[in-house]
Amino acid sequence: MRIHYERSEFSLVSNSDIKIDVVIPAIDKDLGTLPFVIDSVRKHVQHPIGRIFVVAPDSPKIKAVCHIKGCTFIHESTVLPLRKKHIAYRSKRWERSGWLYQQLLKLGSSSVARQRHFLIIDADTVLIRPHRFYADGKQLFYCRNWSKPEYFVTYRKLLGTKPPRPRSFVTHYMLFDKTKLRLLKNKIEARHGAKWFKAILKSINRKKQFGFSEFETYGNYVYSVHPGKVQLKSALNKSLSTSPSALSESTVEKLAQRYRSLSFHKRKSYVRSAK
Repeated sequence: MRIHYERSEFSLVSNSDIKIDVVIPAIDKDLGTLPFVIDSVRKHVQHPIGRIFVVAPDSPKIKAVCHIKGCTFIHESTVLPLRKKHIAYRSKRWERSGWLYQQLLKLGSSSVARQRHFLIIDADTVLIRPHRFYADGKQLFYCRNWSKPEYFVTYRKLLGTKPPRPRSFVTHYMLFDKTKLRLLKNKIEARHGAKWFKAILKSINRKKQFGFSEFETYGNYVYSVHPGKVQLKSALNKSLSTSPSALSESTVEKLAQRYRSLSFHKRKSYVRSAK
């Protein structure tokens, strides 16, 4: 019965117009990009969008952006029974506690979204071309060609199987299905006898700077269960060290001829209200 249940739950909807919610984890460093991320999702995601949730600490500035943009603010403390201060993931040379906490928040956001399908997108990544996430009965994943080896070591610890690794699923945004995500969490919890987030924290090699990927874990799990129902597309993401407000419309149009999205890793403070 268990195997039959998992397979039946993995049947995919053929309608590419399924309604989705959007979840954007953010902190104050993202204020320079967050309004543009929200606008780009509304412009380029080719699915009906229910609600856009911004998951963040108690930040008046982020709340103000949510008010201006018509989004729902969610305090991060309501997503997980865990806070950044409870995570010790650092060395003398690097600090990754916040980075890991944000990944756990993403996986915990199934409790935030109202729709079965919800898009997670990083608060520094702006879509510049149309995106859809289901087509011809298959889920579309946007992928790149390289990853971190430790992600797959942790995957094997969590699930007890080798990840298929068709390509890397780490591309700044991904559509999640609550049902599939619950099955993944159930499998992790059954194997480790602990809540899924505790199992992840236990499985990471804390001596490695990049020890876990939420996108790599979910993407490989879905692909391993039903590869015939998954379509992989090149993400074509471009990293920039400028601000989205510094790019003219013509520049963005030119970049869109080669790329699907832009990630602004050198973040600036929020200096104006995006219109």
